[in-house]
This record gives sequence, structure tokens and C-alpha cells, in this order.
Amino acid sequence: MNTEVRDAKDEEKQGSEKSIRGGQLLIDGEGEGSVKRTLAQRHLAMISLGGAIGTGLFVGAGGALQMGGPVGVWLAYILMSIIVYSMMVALGEMAALYPLAGGFTYYASRFVDPALGFATGWNYFYCWAISIPVEIVASAIVIEYWDTHTNAAIYMTLCFVLMVVINFLGARAYGEAEFWFSSMKVIAIVGLIILGVILMAGGGPNHDVIGFRYWAHPGPFNQLSIENGDASIIGAWGRFLAFFAVLVQAAFSFSGIELVAVCAGEAENARKTVPRAIKRVFWRLLCFYVLGIFVISVLVPYNDPRLLNGHEDASASPFVIAIQDAGIKGLPSVINAVILLAAWSAGNSDIYAASRTLYALALQDQAPRIFRRCTKRGLPVWSVVATSLIGLLCYMNTGGKRAVEAFNWLYNISSIAAIVTWWVILLTYLRFYHGLQVQGISRDAFPYKAPLQPYLSYFGFACFTVISLLNGFRVFLRGNWDASTFVSAYITLPIFALCYFGWKFWNKTSIVPLREIDFATGLQELDEMEERDEEKFKPETPFGKMMSMLF
Repeated sequence: MNTEVRDAKDEEKQGSEKSIRGGQLLIDGEGEGSVKRTLAQRHLAMISLGGAIGTGLFVGAGGALQMGGPVGVWLAYILMSIIVYSMMVALGEMAALYPLAGGFTYYASRFVDPALGFATGWNYFYCWAISIPVEIVASAIVIEYWDTHTNAAIYMTLCFVLMVVINFLGARAYGEAEFWFSSMKVIAIVGLIILGVILMAGGGPNHDVIGFRYWAHPGPFNQLSIENGDASIIGAWGRFLAFFAVLVQAAFSFSGIELVAVCAGEAENARKTVPRAIKRVFWRLLCFYVLGIFVISVLVPYNDPRLLNGHEDASASPFVIAIQDAGIKGLPSVINAVILLAAWSAGNSDIYAASRTLYALALQDQAPRIFRRCTKRGLPVWSVVATSLIGLLCYMNTGGKRAVEAFNWLYNISSIAAIVTWWVILLTYLRFYHGLQVQGISRDAFPYKAPLQPYLSYFGFACFTVISLLNGFRVFLRGNWDASTFVSAYITLPIFALCYFGWKFWNKTSIVPLREIDFATGLQELDEMEERDEEKFKPETPFGKMMSMLF
């Protein structure tokens, strides 16, 4: 398989091995050890699934509904689902062909420029690492829905310890935990969508047939309030700006969906499991976000004051508001439990993603060598230790107003980091695609071939460019300037540029010409690994066969 790729680059292989030594190390496991392929097919499937379901859907969608109105929020999430899908299929083609730890940070170094891999890796590491204390705090806030008397630091400690323990047990334990957590989230969102349709048709205890009442009144679109709370002065332009604001917010809600590529280096039979996970992304986006947001849009009016009560628990969830209005008792606590599960699961994934990114950076000599050391079980122990320690920043939220402000600044710096990462993924894929074309290498024999290329990738690349540059557009509107908001919206971009040009200047790196992109090194080892995995990971037990069919 892929002999065309190897033959086309055979002459350049010897000279290229040093530059991508990290990729070789990931395969042969020499040096300080390497991660092990212990994530089963069902783990990868549910990790990719759970990455699209979080507090952004259960709670954050309420603020999006208030901002854009029912039709505005629905259209924004549909468009963002298409944009994210364009990124995922491009990532899937590279990850299926080269299922290596670090994923897109490694691809950026190999197919574009080592400096881009460095900047992307540290950008992505910071994005996930600083999110660890954020999710710990969010979990403690959600618990306060039931208990407002116990010191929040106690719950933060409990959540933090559980996250760390699971990650220190290794990738298999993380995958197993995420499999069951994601299963619960999927069951919850499917149940809420079904319940929403029933309530829409008048099947609730109060038998109120809602239909599309709230699309007619207060209306299908809201307007963005920018001057003294009076949005009527900008009319249709205000409705468009509200739609765009929701589009930006929707982008943040999808953060984490790319985690499947980070897991590829520890996945069993990755050449089979990665394409399966990627191919199902479209249907997951359609079912969970498009249908979920649709249900929210018809059940709750966008001017309901409960949508903006400032809480992060079930009381601000549009699903809970609809259930309460229908006269159903008991379910709000159940949904709050799911929100808690989503927040805690996100923190668990934050530690995993950040530690594996740090490990991949170390393999490429872009981070201290100590972070590449693994235990015999394949745990990058020092990467996990360093990443976990960042979670202790959660206690800043108990240290007074200034400490909380400092913590919020740390988090705001990473606000656009996920979108920058997606932008890099598409840039990398376009280089990958055109490099194959220039060298006359066919994609037909690849484990996964992304559809509608390169047009779909150019579309996503353009969209992420616009969102990155205009995500803080509201500060430029008349009378709405705020220096703090401007810095938090855009500071990630110059930091990313500083990392890129700094590494480029220090190490004298250059952009790899399309004709010199190395598609061959490591491919033979990956092909041999695929052949071994076919037999090694073939399900033999009834449970394994059933999971193989389902996932």
C-alpha cells in the first residue's frame, strides 16, 4: 500500500530522516520510550463524539439564542458545522495516513515549516492547559446548583484529583472513562432532542402546543445592541452583526472536536479507526448541534431573561427553561448532572490533549527532552505531571478579586487559540494536497480521502481567516471601544506570530518547497504496523465484535 509515495521520495528519504526524527521515534519506540497504541476503536469513536458535546451546547447555546434569535442562531450553527466539517475531513486524511502522536503539530512541521509546527504546538498546548483550571472551576460552580454552603475549593480539589488520577492511569483508562462519559452525554442530548419535539407538539404536562410560536414572536432574528442598548438604529445591519457574533461564539463551542487527531498516535489499528471516526463527524454535527439548536430555538423565546442570568449551571440552560415552562419536575437536576459530567470530562480531556501535545513537541526537539520520557506502559509521565500542575491555577478563583481578574486574563489569551489551530490544519492540508499534486502522487490508495478537495479546504481556510481577524469586531463599532476586550480578542495572534518568527529566526528554518515535501519517511513502518494491527486487534469476544459493529 502507498508504494507510489515511497518510490516517489526514495531518493530524498535518507536526507530527510533527521528533520522528522520525532515521527520515526513515535513508530519504533526507541530513545526514552514511546506511547503505546492502547485506545480501542470504540474509545476513538466516542472521544471524537464527546468532543462535540459540552457545556457550550447545554448552557452556552442559551446566550447564543439570546444574541441572534431563533433563526439567526440556527443558521449560524449550521454554517459553523459546515466550516468545522471542512477542517475535520482534511485533518482526517492526514491523520489516517500518518497516525502519529501530536497529529497536526507534526504535520505542520513536516509539510509546511518546522517553525509553524512549533508555534501551533505551543499555541495548542496553552489552549488546553489553561482550560484545565477553567473546567475545574466550572465543575465546582455546577455543583453549587445543589450545595451553596460548602467551600468551592473542596469541590475543586475533588474534581482536580479525579482528573489527574485517570490521566496517570494511562491512555487506556482515559479512553475508557471518555467512552462512558461521552455515552452518557450522547444519551442525554438525544433524549433532550426527542423531549423537545414532544414539547413542541404539546405533549408536555401543560399540553401547550408551542410549534413555531417564538419564531413569529418575538421574531426570527435579534439585533446586536451596540449603542446605549438601542439596536433599532442599525436595522438589518444589526441583525447581520448579531448573526456573525453567534457564528463566532459557535466556533468556540466546537473546540475539542479535533482531539481525534491527538489520539491517533495511541489508537489501535489507527488506519481503520481514524477514518471511521472522521466519516461520522458530519452526522454527529447534524444530529447534536443542528437538531439540538433547532429544538432550543423553538422552545424558548430569545428575550427570556433567564437565558442571561449569569449562571453556568442548569438554571441558565435553555433545555431546563423549556422543561420548567412545560411543568416537568425533577429533570433539571438530571440535566445539571449531565452539565457537571460535561465540564469534568472536558477537564479530563484537557489534561490528555495538553500532555500529548507537549510530548510531541519534545519529540521534535521543540520542548525540553524530559517531556518525551515514557513509562513502560507508554505514559509520557513528565508531560502529564507538568500539565497537571497548571490545574492548580484554579485556586486563584478563591483568592480575591485581583486573583480572579488575573485568572480570567490567562484564559482570555487562549480564547482564539482553537480557531488558529483549525486555520493551521487547513493551511497544512492545502500544502499537503498540492505537494502530492506537484509530485504526481495519487490520493486514491490513501486510507481516507477527504471529499471535495481542495475547494472545501479553501472555503474553511477563508472562513477561519475571517473569524480570526473579526472575532472582536464589536470593539470597533462606534461608541463600543474597550481596550481590555480588544486585547483579549486579539493578543493570541501576535503571540502566535512571535512564536513562529522567533523559532524561524533562531533555527533558520524555511518553508518546505512543494516538490521537496517528504511523504515517504516512516510510511513503510506505518504500513507494517497496519498489517500487524489487522490481526492483533481483530475482535474475538462477543462484546468486542458488537463494539466493532457499533463504532
